[in-house]
Amino acid sequence: MNSPAIVSVVDDDPAVRDSLSALLGSAGYTARVYGDAQAFLAAYLPGQVGCLVLDVQMAGMSGPALQTELVRRGADVPIIFLTAYGDVPTSVQAMKLGAVDFLMKPVVGAELLERIHAALTRSRHAQDEASRRQALQARLEELTPREREVMAMVVMGWPNKVIARELGISYRTVEIHRTRVMQKTGAGNLTELARFAEVAGPPKATSS
Repeated sequence: MNSPAIVSVVDDDPAVRDSLSALLGSAGYTARVYGDAQAFLAAYLPGQVGCLVLDVQMAGMSGPALQTELVRRGADVPIIFLTAYGDVPTSVQAMKLGAVDFLMKPVVGAELLERIHAALTRSRHAQDEASRRQALQARLEELTPREREVMAMVVMGWPNKVIARELGISYRTVEIHRTRVMQKTGAGNLTELARFAEVAGPPKATSS
């Protein structure tokens, strides 16, 4: 079973935390609330579906500073900022770093829930894509360096005889490599094989 999506709330105002926790609970969301950025970072587990509802101005590490730290760590968590101040430069910078929304306090509950739903949908899609790429990568690791070379040339549309001449191997050997590539990747056609090649990246040269 898939783990439930987590909506994390980071705000140094206890009243705001309590209000948002109640709102999220009434909407059926699993919520985790934190009084500061450090507490969130200590508990944060990457790789799960979720989003972050984040206050801008907090004691210690600010909301934008927390966002910067998450970006540095490569954490792909959608962030919805809440602020009591209309700080345009801060909002612009937050959006540039990937924030999905920047809402003013006091936030309307229905609007926040709508934005959270959209953020969780985005997070779920991102996790699905990450899982797909991991599965593709696992299959690609079964390919030999020579098979990767052949795969790269096949997806570029090169005929077998051209591949054979370029690699200095026989036409029959190219056919064998090509068959093994399709079997190992599970690709049913060249379009699917091209997706595998994109994940694999450029092949390393080999003399085998």
